[in-house]
Amino acid sequence: MPALEYSLPDTLERIYNNQLALEAAIMELTLLVEQQGHIEAGESVRGALQAIGENEGHIRQGLAKLVLQHRGD
Repeated sequence: MPALEYSLPDTLERIYNNQLALEAAIMELTLLVEQQGHIEAGESVRGALQAIGENEGHIRQGLAKLVLQHRGD
């Protein structure tokens, strides 16, 4: 059995956490871009971030299911 810290659920959890961090960083940059008057660019980025947000719950539930399955092995 692989070390727990390198298991598939753990690796996917880390990727998910990276996604959340990138989402927050992109939002900060979007706010700066909008403050400089690039409203359309900001709206475009917000649309992409909305898609990320919409998928967040599904990803979270999938990760929870993987963790439970992994523990059952």
